[in-house]
Amino acid sequence: MSISLFGRSLLTLLDYSPEEIQYLLNLAVKVKTEAKKGKKFRRFEGKTLAMLFEKRSTRTRCAFETAFGEEGGHPVFLSSADIHLGVKEELADTARVLGRMFSAIQFRGFKQETVEILAKYSQIPVYNGLTDIDHPTQALADFLTLRENFGDVKGRTLCYVGDGRNNVASALMITCAKLGTNFTVITPPQLNTDGELLQKCNTLAKTSGAKLKVTSDISAVMNADALYTDVWTSMGEEDQKEERVRLLSPYQVNQKLMNMTGKNDAIFLHCLPAVKGEEVTAEVIEGPQSRAWDQAENRKHTIKAVMLATLVK
Repeated sequence: MSISLFGRSLLTLLDYSPEEIQYLLNLAVKVKTEAKKGKKFRRFEGKTLAMLFEKRSTRTRCAFETAFGEEGGHPVFLSSADIHLGVKEELADTARVLGRMFSAIQFRGFKQETVEILAKYSQIPVYNGLTDIDHPTQALADFLTLRENFGDVKGRTLCYVGDGRNNVASALMITCAKLGTNFTVITPPQLNTDGELLQKCNTLAKTSGAKLKVTSDISAVMNADALYTDVWTSMGEEDQKEERVRLLSPYQVNQKLMNMTGKNDAIFLHCLPAVKGEEVTAEVIEGPQSRAWDQAENRKHTIKAVMLATLVK
């Protein structure tokens, strides 16, 4: 089957078929291989990328900027302090202007609605670099990492331990449901996964064969191929830090929890930045089972694959 994603936005992986997600992952493998061999291309020459940031970023900014620039494109970083982003000027008007000046837009910020408006009114590809409810480019990097360790991800089991409402947990659930990977969210009841999203993903899982589960039982890590966690206090929720630490301390990923999987080849995943000693111990994230640094590198390769697929015929 021939797949073309030219001109498409990536707002959420809910909009992509399993075949399209696999296409992006296959392209990311190709791109990463090219990079390791030192091959150089100019596939984005003459193209421009508007990079809109409401939230701070290390991996997302560096991945988009280097992936685009190394291919001859011109990325332009724009924070909310630099342009009218829904302030003084309607967001739709900003999108229309950017659409006439740039080849594509990357947005990292708070509301999913913002990235949707940008896509609707700019009429150019828009990439979701993170919102409060979704993080599709992170999930692609995570699944490239899983493929590198296990080959076919179908039938494997990924456990997310921590804040079940987290944007990364949501993006992972979507991708697991699409690709047939079993997914368990282990979280206190107060931080349960969004019920509407869980319902959508359970419908998708009927086709892919994925088994999805949300539980507060930490022993559910048994037989997991990978344990994944993220910071307990997300950006914009700093005032809730004390309560999050209280709720999530029993869900710390430590060596005892890794051992509870019962699998010597189980791996640890983290989207970073990490607060060592809170959601994960230094022993685990710095240890031989950790693939956090591979994930960070894979942000670049998967993001380049997304832009190649949607900007280059």
